[in-house]
Amino acid sequence: MRVTIQRTSTEGNNSINTVNLQEQKSASGKPGRWLWFWLGMSGIAMISATAGALLAVSLTSQPLMQANLSASEAAVFGQGRISGEGLRFSELTRPVNILVMGMSVLPHDTQNAPESLKELGYFPQVNAFDGLADVMLLIRFNPETKKMTMLSIPRDTRIDLKGHGKVKINSTNIHGGPALTAKSVSELLGDVPIDRYVRINVLGVAKLIDALGGVDVYVPQDMKYHDHSQHLYIDLKKGQQHLDGEKALQLLRFRHDENGDIGRIQRQQIVIRALIDQVLNPGILTQIPQILNVVKENIDTNLNVEEILALAGFGARTNRSNLQMLMVPGRFSQPGEFDASYWVPYRNQIRRMMAQHFDLPIDNPVATRDVNLRSLRVAIQNATGEDNINFQPLVNQLIRSGYRNVYMAKRIGKNLEETRIIAQYGDQESAESMRGVLGFGEVRIDSTGSIGSDISIQVGQDWLKNKSLWENLVDPVVR
Repeated sequence: MRVTIQRTSTEGNNSINTVNLQEQKSASGKPGRWLWFWLGMSGIAMISATAGALLAVSLTSQPLMQANLSASEAAVFGQGRISGEGLRFSELTRPVNILVMGMSVLPHDTQNAPESLKELGYFPQVNAFDGLADVMLLIRFNPETKKMTMLSIPRDTRIDLKGHGKVKINSTNIHGGPALTAKSVSELLGDVPIDRYVRINVLGVAKLIDALGGVDVYVPQDMKYHDHSQHLYIDLKKGQQHLDGEKALQLLRFRHDENGDIGRIQRQQIVIRALIDQVLNPGILTQIPQILNVVKENIDTNLNVEEILALAGFGARTNRSNLQMLMVPGRFSQPGEFDASYWVPYRNQIRRMMAQHFDLPIDNPVATRDVNLRSLRVAIQNATGEDNINFQPLVNQLIRSGYRNVYMAKRIGKNLEETRIIAQYGDQESAESMRGVLGFGEVRIDSTGSIGSDISIQVGQDWLKNKSLWENLVDPVVR
């Protein structure tokens, strides 16, 4: 037996009201006078904004680069234009992959620091780019599909680095700067091309968020942690709040819970999505020169301002449903398994993900869809805002539909009006199929669900409204 629950939604009608010009005449008898006035003023504002942005580009079209790449290092990155010319300067002309690295503010050779600094018990913050790359994002801007895909690469991902053996991927910047990091990321992800890079240290992240006006975000738990050696002082309370750059940085850097760096990646995705929802709109283009001026000392990139405008313009025009946030599939290493703790990547799942979301060819096309319902790991998380909810009717429905590996996972702190069906590692097809089985919920491509799942169902208040339709069904017989 299958339950079908109809989903209703109320959407605003974009109707156009017909204006009777005879009734809208002004005292002077000129119809539409104010309408034309405001249209003219809006046009002037748009032209002025575009002219200002073009002027900024003409004055600062050189790369905002602080690293000196050799010819062989520069060759690691894609060549040629990625943006249009003339008045099309803010348009992408082809799909591009940008590697973004968040750098530590401390130099990696602190052991060699002067004794006078060691006596202080901590080391001063420095504006350096030669340390560990503790945050890595590969972002694909695709004007052909109108999608923006962000892939988080855990800093502890275990790779084989030529000349150094097995290392964590965040150390590649120390050994060879942005070029070696880009090459290592490309190899991990099936030789995906990387067109440009951006390195920004945490001092720059705080300045950037302040320049954007802060961020409204839900802090999932109380967070308190102090580390004098890293200038890391975290003290946040659980709940929805507006965070300035410093407090947002505390949320982004916290990693002292059961999920370690993977939990931090989940919080990074939450903050990034919130920032995109708040600030990425056509008006952002006129602010970019001022924003760059604030953070330019904390950024190293081979993008020039024209290209940054094109990327921001694409993001501003991207439908939020076309924003996808992924994470490299893998697992935590077991205690004693290696000489250090690692995130061990799943190579087969990486190939499927890159074929589906980064348009990479795959040797065996059948391998892109080898997931069956019995093996799919499905986590159910309570996001209703109520305790002691019986989710057995939901579990029963999933089992009836062929899903066998269904389990309850830790609830999320934020209450949701609408259920989210999260493709934890980018398997959109499986998430859409589950949406068809359930008959409710919003499909999301991000990694904010249960880490051990393939699909996470974060059950919201919409399920409670229809719960009675499920409760009288007979428990399934599992064979």
